[in-house]
Amino acid sequence: MPFPFFGDDKSTIARLLSTLPQTGRVEWIGIRPVRREPLVSLPEVEVLTDKHLRGDHARPKPGGKRQVTLIQHEHLSAVGGFLGLDGPVEPGRLRRNLVVSGLNLLALKNRQVQLGEEVILEITGECHPCSRMEEELGPGGYNAMRGHGGLTARIIRGGQIRVGDVVRVLESATSAPA
Repeated sequence: MPFPFFGDDKSTIARLLSTLPQTGRVEWIGIRPVRREPLVSLPEVEVLTDKHLRGDHARPKPGGKRQVTLIQHEHLSAVGGFLGLDGPVEPGRLRRNLVVSGLNLLALKNRQVQLGEEVILEITGECHPCSRMEEELGPGGYNAMRGHGGLTARIIRGGQIRVGDVVRVLESATSAPA
């Protein structure tokens, strides 16, 4: 017998998965001007449609699924805790472009988000940790990042983003503002 409040049909789970009324916030922006060098923290950056962040050395292919990387601000403390630090790990050490707070990023996979007034990203998948985490964070860095590596995104519409910009989930991929 189904639980009386939720039912047992697929429409209930679809409704639950699509309910994302929260907004988030851009907490940090970073680019990698040179391969294998530390990230540079910026107060704002130009996002180039279907390309990358201006100034970042990465040159993903047009249509690529990893044009920008994002990580959950709330996970910085978890990773720091797994590493035995007294506080959160510094965002630049995790080698992601954007740190976003207030939204469960994993719930946004295959969805579009708007950052600030202009930029639209399509969340394309998980950004799993790599062996660089051992170099950057020390022994156990890779495992500290497992489940907390963030997400990858494709740039649907470029523009300017700034630390403090609101991040909101768009209703659907077809309802993105023009």
